[in-house]
Amino acid sequence: MNRFYYLLGGFALGLAVLAILASTTSDGSRKIEESGTSNGALRKLGEDPSLVRNYAVKIPEGLNFAGEKVPLSDEEVFERMDRELLVNSYWHSNTMQNLKLAHRWFPVIEETFKEYGIPSDFKYIALAESGLRNVVSPAGAEGVWQFLPETARHFDLRVDDEVDERYDVQKATVAAAKYFQTAHDRLGSWTLAAASYNAGIGKIENSLEYQEVDNYYDLFLNNETSRYIFRILAFKVIYENTEKYGFLLDEEDLYDPLTYKTITVDTTITNLAAFATRLNTNYKTLKYYNPWLRDRKLTVKKGEEFRLYVPEDGSTSKE
Repeated sequence: MNRFYYLLGGFALGLAVLAILASTTSDGSRKIEESGTSNGALRKLGEDPSLVRNYAVKIPEGLNFAGEKVPLSDEEVFERMDRELLVNSYWHSNTMQNLKLAHRWFPVIEETFKEYGIPSDFKYIALAESGLRNVVSPAGAEGVWQFLPETARHFDLRVDDEVDERYDVQKATVAAAKYFQTAHDRLGSWTLAAASYNAGIGKIENSLEYQEVDNYYDLFLNNETSRYIFRILAFKVIYENTEKYGFLLDEEDLYDPLTYKTITVDTTITNLAAFATRLNTNYKTLKYYNPWLRDRKLTVKKGEEFRLYVPEDGSTSKE
């Protein structure tokens, strides 16, 4: 009896092999005979436009950060770059939102960096840090540039219960530019200056000295800082080649820069909601344009003044 089943099994296996051979095309590729859909329509792999296709991404030749070459001939460097480009190319929702927000905030950042002599590539650090959103980290870093309170104050940002200028993109970008100037002066490399924004200038200096190397790509660092520059580079590559990496956006898909008029305030505002009403807007809109306002009032000290932004037409919402 067992022998019969062995023979029967062998016969069935032979039929399966013949079926596989019969479904193989002359070039060795496999046909898919049934679609698995309710109509049972025949299709071949590669001919159905509804199939989801995932491709390996290509790293552009001559890649650089702030004019400093990325040594892609180093296999380990290449693989680290490949990883971050893959992650961000296929993390569609996050990268798409980044691209939309970049259209709003990159012009603001680029203008400040040009004034302070900071290479334009540093704007991608804001994407790596926060996705250009006012987020809060577990360590207490806040805003688009993710400053800790003590670092923010060191670079002349006000941080207290009423005002947190880490949430003012323009002022925080000035503070970031000052940091990058300091880091570049001490480390002598824009790439190392960028890496120090994650690890700290002292940590990078100590690592360079201990390991007896002189550049970022030869350093052994913790996992986060090891990935940091490559994440920034991935954002750069995708931003500069959006369609090539599968991100198709029309002009109307992008978030427009905010248009506003500036109100200079040199006296205390005890009720921001009432103040907004007098400006023909509302409290929500005032906070949207000025997220650095952290309380319901604004105390202005003697000799101090603030710039408040409100919609140009005084509107409370988009039509």
